[in-house]
Amino acid sequence: MAIIVQKFGGTSVGDTDRIRNVARKVKAEVEAGHQVAVVVSAMAGVTNQLVAHTRDIAEDADPSEYDVVVSTGEQVTTGLLALALRSIGVAARSWQGWQIPIRTDDVHAKARIEDISVERLRAALERGEVAVVPGFQGLSDNQRITTLGRGGSDTSAVALAAALKADRCDIYTDVDGVYTTDPRIVARARKLDKITYEEMFEMASLGAKVLQTRSVEMAMKHRVRLQVRSSFDDGPGTLVVDEDEIVEQEVVSGIAYSRDEAKVTVAGLRDRPGVASAVFGPLADANINVDMIIQNVSQDGKTANLTFTVPEGELRRALDVLETHKEDLRFERLIANADVAKISVVGVGMRSHAGVAQRMFQALADKSINIQVISTSEIKVSVLIAEDYTELALRALHTAYGLDADAP
Repeated sequence: MAIIVQKFGGTSVGDTDRIRNVARKVKAEVEAGHQVAVVVSAMAGVTNQLVAHTRDIAEDADPSEYDVVVSTGEQVTTGLLALALRSIGVAARSWQGWQIPIRTDDVHAKARIEDISVERLRAALERGEVAVVPGFQGLSDNQRITTLGRGGSDTSAVALAAALKADRCDIYTDVDGVYTTDPRIVARARKLDKITYEEMFEMASLGAKVLQTRSVEMAMKHRVRLQVRSSFDDGPGTLVVDEDEIVEQEVVSGIAYSRDEAKVTVAGLRDRPGVASAVFGPLADANINVDMIIQNVSQDGKTANLTFTVPEGELRRALDVLETHKEDLRFERLIANADVAKISVVGVGMRSHAGVAQRMFQALADKSINIQVISTSEIKVSVLIAEDYTELALRALHTAYGLDADAP
């Protein structure tokens, strides 16, 4: 008898008909002889509505009370799914985060899970009862409700699967698996049967929206077998597994992109030891994430230009922070550009194959696409290009690496 954790997101439980559909999927696993725990998100749009209510009452709402309000969407869904399961003859009950409890730190609105006590849940499963658990919710040491941040239900599901030592954690969403790239842009994108934890982590952090980054990181740490599946059909999904489970690894498994990028150039900096620290220190203090970085020194060696990327939503704040420190940094001017996109090729096969980056650069050059910034790691190469060329770049690279569905 296997222990299966199933997670259903907001679109999967978007209305009562969809909740009944979820109940049927849960029942199928129960009838297959498995013990099942289900993690659910709030119904689609509910969390946004709750956030709007808090801001209408208080623009700078107290974070602990904000969490009390926005966590209620998941409570509704757990109750409705438990009712739907009972109506089709499946023993089930709803649990709230504080009842289990799911222990977190006390950083409200972006808490991190520290421990899950599963003794009572395990006893319920052994009685043949489905446990319906809210994602996103937790409880701090001072007995206040916490939330894990947007998209946190994936993390809840993986953490629960790790605590229960589940055989598998199925993440149900509105796509039927992980694709080589966005199939809405590249018609010949194909679904992957398996992908490694490292590749999935890179793709999630680089813009792929299938899984939340923290959930993949946790799955990799605890070796939780993940499967991405569709809520709306019964076909197989994509397994996220250890590298040694994939017999013949592709050089490149996928191509990710993000339009949520902005480029900043700090021009005319005095080139001296510590200048990079002087620029990035204030940005770090302001909790602004910096990604791709490149530095160019002038021909006379006296000045330098420092270029980097930040999330587009952080651009205005980043520029304000740098302007505040202009007297200390002694730069000449700031140049900002939000009309950029980051394109990344990802694959653990890069470790043992040369020429991966060169193929990327050549494919983009063949389409007259200029590369503005480059960054690399062991299993990825990322470039920054003009946003207008995003779709062209994805299609060109997808073909260049032999990922098209009709490729031999």
